[in-house]
Amino acid sequence: MAMQQEALEAPLTGESVAEEPGLARKPLSRPALVWQRLRRMPRFWVGFGIFVALVLMAFVAPLVYPFGPTDRDPYNMNMGPTTLHWFGTNAIGQDIYAQTLSGLQKSLIIGMIAGPAATLIAAFIGAAAGYIGGWTDRTLSWMIHLLLVIPSFYIFVLLSPLVKGLSWLALTIFLAAFSWMIMAQVVRNQTRSLRNRDFVRAARYMGMSSGGILRRHIIPNIASLLIIDATLGVVAAIMAETSLSYFGFGVQKPEISLGNLLADGASAAVTRPWLFVFPAGVLIILLFAISLVGDALRDAIDPTSGNNRD
Repeated sequence: MAMQQEALEAPLTGESVAEEPGLARKPLSRPALVWQRLRRMPRFWVGFGIFVALVLMAFVAPLVYPFGPTDRDPYNMNMGPTTLHWFGTNAIGQDIYAQTLSGLQKSLIIGMIAGPAATLIAAFIGAAAGYIGGWTDRTLSWMIHLLLVIPSFYIFVLLSPLVKGLSWLALTIFLAAFSWMIMAQVVRNQTRSLRNRDFVRAARYMGMSSGGILRRHIIPNIASLLIIDATLGVVAAIMAETSLSYFGFGVQKPEISLGNLLADGASAAVTRPWLFVFPAGVLIILLFAISLVGDALRDAIDPTSGNNRD
């Protein structure tokens, strides 16, 4: 009978954890099931390994590398890569490897803050609009549509005089403040489909407040979407910061980012390619690694999206 019960349960639960003799298999919780799928994906481990290596490179390597991003070597100006200066030097003798590490560190911090922060904003605004409805929904939806109509790049250009006098933290806040609208629409639609479910109605009849229902029932049920959006939002934030800094609207000197390093090296990309190639290569590898992790995470949460690519 136990074997027959296991055979009937297996197609329903999909995967199981316990295989002790004489005990029926227990169905995995959703996080455990996602992790079980995720750890079987080679691209997740490739992306995660590269990302960890870049994080160590950005935050640990500067502690042992002999040159800082602003140090000058007057005897080795405009030099290509050597054993002394791994990525070469610029026109005033500054070490490109040290500057790339500093720019990578800044881009990682901005991306890791702005991406998840935009997701949190989208979660609460979208959930509030979808659950409360009425004039709240109409007002928030109007605001979302207005911000979507105006390209965020032009907003940054208009607000750039305010950002230039502030630190990179101001840029991070601006990136988070103008990157949540599309996800907020998705959350709103999901919330509208959840608010009439039986478990939400039961919570409402038991006297739970709207805020409590949103925190305990609505948002946890769309957590998978939010996790994916936060991961891919890191990529979007890094790309936005790099683009803005490249055109002079983002991180301002003397602070260093990958964007202004690329801007400095673009004019010498042919004659002194190390000024451009190395920062660009690090940026591409970083975006590739995070994209691999986000892609694997999406397929682990929604197996129908991956078509068994691993």
